[in-house]
Amino acid sequence: MTAPAIELKGISKAFGPVQANKDISIRVAPGTIHGIIGENGAGKSTLMSILYGFYKADKGEVFINGKKTEIPDSQAAIAAGIGMVFQHFKLVENFTVLENIVLGAEDSGMLMPSLRRARKELKALEEEYELFVDPDARIDEIGVGAQQRVEILKALYRKAEILILDEPTGVLTPSEADQLFRILDRLRTEGKTIILITHKLREVMEYTDTVSVMRRGQMTATVKTSETSPEHLAELMVGRKVLLRVDKVPAQPGAPILEIENLRVVDSAGVERIKGIDLTVRAGEIVGIAGVAGNGQSELLEVLGGMRPGTGSIKLHGTPLPLNGPGSDARARRDAGIGHVPEDRQREGLIMDFHAWENVAFGYHRDAAYQNGVLINNAALQADTEAKMEKFDVRPPDPWLAAKNFSGGNQQKIVVAREIERNPDLLLVGQPTRGVDIGAIEFIHKQIVALRDQGKAILLVSVELEEILSLADRVAVMFDGMIMGERPADQTDEKELGLLMAGVAGEAA
Repeated sequence: MTAPAIELKGISKAFGPVQANKDISIRVAPGTIHGIIGENGAGKSTLMSILYGFYKADKGEVFINGKKTEIPDSQAAIAAGIGMVFQHFKLVENFTVLENIVLGAEDSGMLMPSLRRARKELKALEEEYELFVDPDARIDEIGVGAQQRVEILKALYRKAEILILDEPTGVLTPSEADQLFRILDRLRTEGKTIILITHKLREVMEYTDTVSVMRRGQMTATVKTSETSPEHLAELMVGRKVLLRVDKVPAQPGAPILEIENLRVVDSAGVERIKGIDLTVRAGEIVGIAGVAGNGQSELLEVLGGMRPGTGSIKLHGTPLPLNGPGSDARARRDAGIGHVPEDRQREGLIMDFHAWENVAFGYHRDAAYQNGVLINNAALQADTEAKMEKFDVRPPDPWLAAKNFSGGNQQKIVVAREIERNPDLLLVGQPTRGVDIGAIEFIHKQIVALRDQGKAILLVSVELEEILSLADRVAVMFDGMIMGERPADQTDEKELGLLMAGVAGEAA
């Protein structure tokens, strides 16, 4: 029999009192796509970080192609033919694509020969695997889909035969995700072994050969994908039956809470990002904004949340809100009753080096409940954070843990808990379940629907059309800074929305 490309035996890893991995064993066949799924904090990323040399296991053995291999650091992993594409890319933003490819893999102290060789090899890799990207473009000038291709090219340039991808579609549009899986299928055909860490059961069912399930630091099952189902995998992940659809009664929309008229936003380069849109969100309804990333959705959330200026008219409960100058900032928006879950939790929702309890306070630290005379009542904040962590099942439930030490999904839960628990009249939600596991998705969706049923208004932006269609009551589609059309969610489908997203308007869609 052919030796496994990867075999882990008895891997354990603890961080203080937290047992991240406990006696894990797994075999991955060569030339396959092997999925690893589990709840946020289940230990998936820790296990793969051990395989890639970012962490050292407390005990256990690693075998690569049947040979016992010590992996004390990432250089040893690369030498063993392992590459990893992290959920949050490890790229130098002011370097070019080519410079990022070469970084750490230079031939000698002379950089130019390394760059010339890398350019030639990069061209060959691009053509072989359809990983096209401009080698001279700076990282901060290209989109996230292209950045991900750079990460894959980095691994292939270093001769990786085993490729680990951690939540690879969490920041991609549907079309970018489709392109990624075409690339992965080609890599599999070429004999590469791929480990796919994801929380999206559709991706697991459609693209993997085998799937392993982790729960609370342990491996609970490994099954052939063709012999399982989404419902079975969800139950293995969470330890209970999970509803894979949004359970909600029909909306009962009331009076308008948010009214937008002729809203325009121009960015710092003078480009008009929002081109005179009109939109109303009523009490007791969820309005979803669909569209390919970069068509004005982000700017819409930012101007409504007080993070960006604009022109036109925005009214909350019939009262105009300033779009420029005094009273137009994020603090004024919060005081008016607007909660905001931003699209990028790490850049806009959290300060990664700060404790969880400090992050829960951000934006609300002036509240009377958190004051002790002229000082902030840290004890009250910590107690409040503990309560929110328990309610939203944040793991580990440690208010003193820095935000950067939580998994991506648990970081998202902290932001969602902070905003929803303020009971806002209008909740702005950007990508509410990006990087979040199936059990947490179910919980977050329930919280959003419960807010709607209390008569609140929710404006939802998501690149997941399935999420938009199941969670929203009404869908508006944005293209090139304009609203191409609105549809009741129960009277449209992904095909029609996809045409609107491509700029095909009205009856043609």
